Amino acid sequence: MPNHRVLITDHPWPGIEIEQRLLKPYGVEIVDAPDGSEATLMHLATNVDAIATCWAKVTSKVIEAAQNCQIICRMGIGLDNIHIPTATEKGILVTNIPDYCVEEVADHALGLLLAVIRNIGFFHLRTKRGEYDLKAGPTMHRLRGRTLGLVGFGRTGQAMYERGKACGLNVIASTPSQQDYGTGCKMVSMEELIANSDYISLHSPLTDKNHHLFNRETLAKTKKGVVIVNTSRGPLIDPAALWEAIQSGQVGGAGLDVFDPEPPSLADPLYGDERVVVTPHAAFVSEESLIEMRERVAQQIAAVLQGETPENVRNPQVLENR
Repeated sequence: MPNHRVLITDHPWPGIEIEQRLLKPYGVEIVDAPDGSEATLMHLATNVDAIATCWAKVTSKVIEAAQNCQIICRMGIGLDNIHIPTATEKGILVTNIPDYCVEEVADHALGLLLAVIRNIGFFHLRTKRGEYDLKAGPTMHRLRGRTLGLVGFGRTGQAMYERGKACGLNVIASTPSQQDYGTGCKMVSMEELIANSDYISLHSPLTDKNHHLFNRETLAKTKKGVVIVNTSRGPLIDPAALWEAIQSGQVGGAGLDVFDPEPPSLADPLYGDERVVVTPHAAFVSEESLIEMRERVAQQIAAVLQGETPENVRNPQVLENR
């Protein structure tokens, strides 16, 4: 008989073989949720020792139902889908894997940027539809010498800085700490970044303060024709405001890997526009990144089950109170 139960709320990969292989030696039964709804997770969370979640919301009610839970692991970076205050109140550790897909996301952000500003997405669609016309595309500009603004300057923002420099871009960044972490990147205020960037790439976690950071008012203050890339969190951008700005020409195009809501309605004209390149929250994906992330989450769970401290505890006050 298994000694422990672990709930996996959701996963975009097809199976749970890695988790089973690594956790079976610790007497773990894995509960693979059929859907990530709150009602389902509340039901399944009863008597689990750990919860691993990708995108499903581990709400206060789910955590309240998980009376024996010792750890909630985010299978990824952002923590906005976990109600950390309730977990902390209940003495449950919350962890994440903040560095498993840095290279992949930075590569993807650069790819989206190039796909928009070099009209790759635009010409691809037109050509596939049977139109071979160079003159049909929006005006293109040389990258070298133009300004890329990075909103957020954590690991992925720093990786994007290196890629931007390699393309000959002038790179500036804005982050609450205003730390350049020894990179030499020019740090500016958000207002200065918005006003002076030809291209803007978002690399910030989602918080209550930056929800719809890019709204009608913000977009009106950007350079006319700015290109915006988002591989971070969808709600950093108000999609209705973005669509209005693209229609007016204030925003020249966008590359979006994340959405508000997610998944988005593909009937929304924003996502059908030729100036907008969209991918289905795929920036974090590579064979290597997924294996690394899944193995490290399993190791976090195994550590807790053995009475050890896992890596990347995001509510350390729980440790202090033990």
